[in-house]
Amino acid sequence: MVENSTKNKPTKLPNSRFQSIKGFYDILPEHTPLWFRLEDTARRVLAQYGYKNIRMPLVEPTDLFVRSVGEHTDIVEKEMYAWEDALNGDKLALRPEGTAGCVRAVVENNLTYNGSVRLWYSGAMFRHENVQKGRQRQFHQIGVEAFGYDSPQVDAEQIVLLARLWRELGIQDVALQINSIGDAHERAEYRTVLIAYFEQHADLLDEDAKRRLHTNPLRILDTKNPHMQAMCEAAPKLIDCLGDETRAHFEGLCKLLDAAGVAYQVNARLVRGLDYYNRTVFEWVTTKLGAQGTIAGGGRYDTLVERLGGDATPACGFGIGLERVFLLMQEYGITADDAPDVYLVNVGENVEQAAFSIAEQLRNANIQVLLHAGGGSFKSQMKKADRSQAKFALILGDDEVASNQVTLKPMLATVKGEQQQLSIEAAIAYLTVSKD
Repeated sequence: MVENSTKNKPTKLPNSRFQSIKGFYDILPEHTPLWFRLEDTARRVLAQYGYKNIRMPLVEPTDLFVRSVGEHTDIVEKEMYAWEDALNGDKLALRPEGTAGCVRAVVENNLTYNGSVRLWYSGAMFRHENVQKGRQRQFHQIGVEAFGYDSPQVDAEQIVLLARLWRELGIQDVALQINSIGDAHERAEYRTVLIAYFEQHADLLDEDAKRRLHTNPLRILDTKNPHMQAMCEAAPKLIDCLGDETRAHFEGLCKLLDAAGVAYQVNARLVRGLDYYNRTVFEWVTTKLGAQGTIAGGGRYDTLVERLGGDATPACGFGIGLERVFLLMQEYGITADDAPDVYLVNVGENVEQAAFSIAEQLRNANIQVLLHAGGGSFKSQMKKADRSQAKFALILGDDEVASNQVTLKPMLATVKGEQQQLSIEAAIAYLTVSKD
């Protein structure tokens, strides 16, 4: 116990204020309206395409991600928050991505028993990464997964869904990159060719590439090292190793995107960072956010359900990086607010109870009300009404209470009309029309 120099008066210790953990942050009220706009728009678009919501735990068995994401991926090797539960010895991890947990839930709950299913989820993910703009250690995603569909029609549907979402959010200048990474036997053939190519250029490989050479050589193609770019550009292309069936699937995807009017670039170096992908992979990218330019990405993973204990089930999905989309919305000047319809000013000796009752009557009529509490002068309350950005101030004083009326004052330049005295019923009717 620390002795206090002043009797009965605790002394504030230096550095006693807690701060959030690096890479974990607060979303403050000034930003939540734009978050709501993003999330509400996404929910509406997903419903248009028939996707149903599922909610999975934040914590899963560590081995779920080792078996799905891949033992030699950066996520498992360097980024995953994993530990052994001191109470029972279970090996647990905070989810670094959503697909594995969704597949686990589908298998465990037999959700494909009656056939194919379209699902979506949202929430926090966790990776121990270098913190920078658009990259946090706790970040948020919306994930979309479709199970039981082997046609490129669903791959195209998910890409078109995202194109619609960008339009409805008001986001422009995002580019779609697509590729096919083939099936397992085609990647195995390509892997042999690629390793041989990189070994011929071993003097150009950085330490990260050398580490990946025999464990995950496809990821070398996705390097950000400028000294390796030209060498990677000249590497053999995976698409040249595709068989007839895989190539036809990719061509079918391209035809559907052409028919939908969605522009795309075939990027032969696009491989995505997780081991479970096959055939289609895609990313939506922007140049507005610097190095963290991918705002959504995904693809097909036809073997993952079986790998995690289910029946063989084709599947396709994607994830949206919500922080990055939020930043992009800000870049384009997209705004949202949660200002109340009415700020209820109440000044007088006998108005508090009446103000409380009137506020509830307004809310019953679906009018958003911020009721001033704590007293204060008329002038100070009107200043707070102005700062609230409410469309109207509803003023209640002793005179209004005595006459069973309220004074309604427009507060924004965009709101037409003059200050007027109305009965409570008339005020509710007027505000309802103004709200519409």
